Amino acid sequence: MKIAIVGISGAVGQEFLKLLDERKFPLDELLLFGSSRSAGTEYVFREKKLTVKELQHNDDFHGVDIALTSAGAGISRDFAADITKFGAVMIDNSSAFRMDSDVPLVVPEVNVRDCKNRPRNIIANPNCTTIQMVVALNPVEKLSHIRRVHIATYQSASGAGAAAMQELQQQTGQVLNSQPPTIEKFKYQLAFNLIPQIDVFLDNDYTKEEMKMHNETRKIMHSDISVSATAIRVPVMRAHSEAIWCETSEALSIDRVRKAFETAPGVCLFDSPAESKYPMPFDLAGCNDVYVGRLRKDYTCETGLTFWTVSDQIRKGAALNAIQIAEQIISDF
Repeated sequence: MKIAIVGISGAVGQEFLKLLDERKFPLDELLLFGSSRSAGTEYVFREKKLTVKELQHNDDFHGVDIALTSAGAGISRDFAADITKFGAVMIDNSSAFRMDSDVPLVVPEVNVRDCKNRPRNIIANPNCTTIQMVVALNPVEKLSHIRRVHIATYQSASGAGAAAMQELQQQTGQVLNSQPPTIEKFKYQLAFNLIPQIDVFLDNDYTKEEMKMHNETRKIMHSDISVSATAIRVPVMRAHSEAIWCETSEALSIDRVRKAFETAPGVCLFDSPAESKYPMPFDLAGCNDVYVGRLRKDYTCETGLTFWTVSDQIRKGAALNAIQIAEQIISDF
């Protein structure tokens, strides 16, 4: 099994490397690709030094079985033909192909069977907030069809990459030392602040990030579900949080929903109001599951449920989801 990572120097690329080792992914050879700036950099994987190659339009992907790509939508579009032309399956973490009708958009806990239908040999990884939400919604959907969702996301700096995490750390020190904060990665200062905008605004005054959650959820869940989102950047280093309200076709008891969460793959129910136990990003950075808490009936709507989720954006929201897809592919070989 020959695996390639494209975009090795980024936060997700680095997480690919860690998870392949942690999960004892069965591979014989690993290739690392990056930009001209990253070329020549060495990384250690399973006690072997690997040198980063510059991503170029050539035959470097000959013999590669699976390519894990996280280098941005433009790079993915530009190099997709090179990556897949010899039969490699490209698992892409960018937004480049997510809504293409001939590219499956996969969250293994929800629609793993879609992996088999990949006419272009490309499988898309959904947006991080969508992944987290659909993993939590899927157990509820199995009990009763979900008609609509209202969601507010509280997205950590990690969602904007390694440079954004560094900027938040730098800003925090600057503000605490009464220095002017460096503002480059975000539109405004993030330290000690909230920014209720992620990505650009569209004609309907939702942001592109918010509309992704509506469109991607429908594709993943093969559903007419409606999702109205407000996406907020928060001064948390790593792990996203989401406040979710959903309306089902039938009224569900909390006991049934609780049991569904307790047995759902990829979900960890952490919910005890009497003991003030609920998921928080501070505790869950570096964890793999989607953690659910604050589960309750919506007292304003007979068929409404509301709950809170936390998940590590770099792990389940990106690298882990892609590697779970890769694991499914090799199990089908």
